[in-house]
Amino acid sequence: MELGSRDGRSFQEREALLSKPVIYYFLNRIREFSEWAQCLVLELVSKYIPNDSNEIFDIMNLLEDRLQHANGAVVLATIKVFLHLTMSMTDVHQQVYERIKAPLLTLVSTGSPEQSYAVLSHLHLLVMRAPMLFSSDYKHFYCQYSQPSYVKKLKLEMLTAIANESNTYEIVTELCEYAANVDIPIARESIRAVGKIALQQYDVNAIVDRLLQFLEMEKDYVTAETLVLVKDLLRKYPQWSHDCIAVVGNISSKSVQEPKAKAALIWMLGEYSQDMNDAPYALESLIENWDDEHAAEVRLHLLTAVMKCFFKRPPETQKALGAALAAGLADSHQDVHDRALFYYRLLQHDVTVAERLVNPPKQAVSVFADAQSSEIKDRIFDEFNSLSVVYQKPSYLFTDKEHRGPFEFSEELGNLSVVTDPADNVIPAQRYEANDNDLLLSTSEKEESRGQVNNDSAYSAPDYDGSSVSLISTQVQSEASFPNHALASYSSQSTSAIDDLLGLGVSVAPPPPSLKLNPKAVLDPGSFQKKWGQLAISSTQDYSMNPEGVVALTKPQALLRHMQGHSIQCIASGGQPPNLKFFFFAQEADEPPTFFLVECLINTSTAKAQIKVKADDPSLSEAFAAIFQSALSKFGQS
Repeated sequence: MELGSRDGRSFQEREALLSKPVIYYFLNRIREFSEWAQCLVLELVSKYIPNDSNEIFDIMNLLEDRLQHANGAVVLATIKVFLHLTMSMTDVHQQVYERIKAPLLTLVSTGSPEQSYAVLSHLHLLVMRAPMLFSSDYKHFYCQYSQPSYVKKLKLEMLTAIANESNTYEIVTELCEYAANVDIPIARESIRAVGKIALQQYDVNAIVDRLLQFLEMEKDYVTAETLVLVKDLLRKYPQWSHDCIAVVGNISSKSVQEPKAKAALIWMLGEYSQDMNDAPYALESLIENWDDEHAAEVRLHLLTAVMKCFFKRPPETQKALGAALAAGLADSHQDVHDRALFYYRLLQHDVTVAERLVNPPKQAVSVFADAQSSEIKDRIFDEFNSLSVVYQKPSYLFTDKEHRGPFEFSEELGNLSVVTDPADNVIPAQRYEANDNDLLLSTSEKEESRGQVNNDSAYSAPDYDGSSVSLISTQVQSEASFPNHALASYSSQSTSAIDDLLGLGVSVAPPPPSLKLNPKAVLDPGSFQKKWGQLAISSTQDYSMNPEGVVALTKPQALLRHMQGHSIQCIASGGQPPNLKFFFFAQEADEPPTFFLVECLINTSTAKAQIKVKADDPSLSEAFAAIFQSALSKFGQS
């Protein structure tokens, strides 16, 4: 029986094409072919497995002149052959790297911007495997004013990758020039590049001084990027805290607007509050403007920073901590609320334990997590001379349909398919054009055949016990009452002592309205479409997904099962990676039942999700949105 291959040829046909006589026939006549045909021949040769090393050298000698070809596609295809043939020959493989360097650099400097970008992408991949390869050729990757931003950005990544002890000073000097560039995105990227080089332990002394000089430029975007990098540097090089804090301490939090930068500044205020005289008062000022801070990331950092500051300077921070816990417990964002409640109960249980957990002795971070695993990089290298290198992801993530599971993705994002599951024995999905005005979706009748869903999977808001507190401000006690050495004594006191200490009061706060969902909710397509057209959007939120969830989305059907376990049903789905589109619905368990409709757009390349909620009762939208986000945050976690 013949085994069909993916390109439609039988196994015997492929074996015939990859035989030695055919390969040599094509190689001996390759100069007679057009450039397009040469690329096809070279792709075929890259799949050929020679019998011995003599064959490998014969093929490389036959193709040597193809490295000088004017067409970039022919050159890259030839390089792929050379690399694949010599993978098991370490010494020869290294010589191949040296041999292909000149042709690649020529293509970068002489080709169009599009060709330069494609070749640079391949160079970047090679540098990741052999960092020393282009270390002496770093000037080839300096940015030119006339080059488009996407080429400049990739060149900055190349400069970061090839930096070592011998060229760091020259590279950092060049990157610092770009920091004042009128092209703001490139200026940002250049500052990040300087920070990445510093984290590689190359000439740290000089680089830290350069970064601190960026803070004196008084440009908002420069300050923002630098603060984020200084935070990472302090995590790896705590010994530089004195010099960094001396400069950072002069920066007003009011002048920093970007969430990541503000979060970095707040982290430093909490971590080094003993060395920054104004740290408690800067944190207190930020807490007073809690309601004006829209980024949950900043509010989370603020809670942790004020806790750390309290353990180091309790008299000055007591009022700020009470206000922060009060604001956090009343926060509508689930993560912020939960962290505030956790900190309060931790203090209530044992202040000594709380200090040990929140403010333990810090150890320097040796290595920061790499965004890409080595396995992914190897997969990309195997697909050399393809879009995988340009996209920096294996082809199965953007082309191979069998990795999309039972989803039937259509060609456009607006086309959604009926949600089906192989276990349901349902007729294969039809495709419908889905938009806000005309949404034709599938029914959820298949849920009846699956049996009941465990009611425990339905979300309920955390119950407040007697330890919960009302958020009532009280008179601040004198600073002399709270010396540092007295903190441990609070662990044996009653709950009211903690409440009085933090100015919280002792009456029990009413719990937030609980929202339970019906695990067997059913909504037919017509009703969904009608409701979607009639109801206004009552909640819109942007959400950052966890990395495990993004990886798990290679099989989007897993998301549908996961959300169903939280009593949230998917009625339609579609899109084309990296942009995925889902429509969900849920129903309140209590009477009268309220339906919630959700449009969820997920970009797997940025790990961002946009959530739009419509509800019969808009007052419950925020509570449902918190449940939806909580369920989504758990997707992909084992």
